[in-house]
Amino acid sequence: MPLQQGSARARQRTVLLVGIAVLLAALVLAVVLASLLTHGRHEVSPKMLKWKDRGTTKNLQEVILGRCYNYITAQHPELGDKDCLKIWESLKDAFIYKNPCNITPEDYQPLMELASHPIPCNKSLFWSKTGDLVHRYTKSNQNFLTLEDTLLGYMADRVSWCGDPSAPGINYESCPKRNECESNPGSVFWKMASKMFAEAACGVVQVMLNGSIEAGAFRSSSIFGSIEIFNLDPDKVSEVHIWLMQNIGGPQSESCSGQSIQRLISILEERNFKIICEDNYRPVQLLQCVHNPDHSDCRLCTNST
Repeated sequence: MPLQQGSARARQRTVLLVGIAVLLAALVLAVVLASLLTHGRHEVSPKMLKWKDRGTTKNLQEVILGRCYNYITAQHPELGDKDCLKIWESLKDAFIYKNPCNITPEDYQPLMELASHPIPCNKSLFWSKTGDLVHRYTKSNQNFLTLEDTLLGYMADRVSWCGDPSAPGINYESCPKRNECESNPGSVFWKMASKMFAEAACGVVQVMLNGSIEAGAFRSSSIFGSIEIFNLDPDKVSEVHIWLMQNIGGPQSESCSGQSIQRLISILEERNFKIICEDNYRPVQLLQCVHNPDHSDCRLCTNST
């Protein structure tokens, strides 16, 4: 009888030891798996990378909401039915907690629908490499609208944003530039907004280009050259007026007869648009002359001897 009891106790100890070993093995496996998963998340988390562009604008929500309310109440009260809170939420949902290199047009579609509004005919003004000048012009002449003068562009102008899969879901340190990854939040947003702005254009449209750029005023890689020009509707747009502006005092790198402008004209003609090109469109040049009043380019007339 004692021998049987001893054998039973030995079997119990064996079972107990096996159970403890199995439990320890399971715990070790769980720790290893957790470590691997955590390590994997850290490896793919974009926050571990230092992007080359500035991070998300601080107080982004307040900036977007403030601009939205200002636009629909003070500047364009006819758009007073727009819901700025929903617009902000749709923008946030487009990028928060997402890899900033995997943003898609579908992410922004709700925002585009909420913030879109009609553009009056003959008022659309496109631009490339003339940002400061073109916006000074639209501020002084309410007859024209750039993308940045629409609700979408006004809210997003000169602010940045990008997300991160890990908490808090927004990267305030840095965001990727287009040459780091093309499907980043800023690039996808502006491409979609530019496409929608071009599709809405009707009547006579204008484009302001920079004739002082040595590489050429028209660039196929620009937003205008790659997106906007191909989303203008020939059935809605009657003419395209090109304003080729040169810096006061030069350099005068290109005129309307220049190579890149002729390439642009060929593209537009192939799409059945009528084109007018004008060197140094005088109303815009006069605005340039505000900062250079004594320059010879700014003389209204030249005395002849």
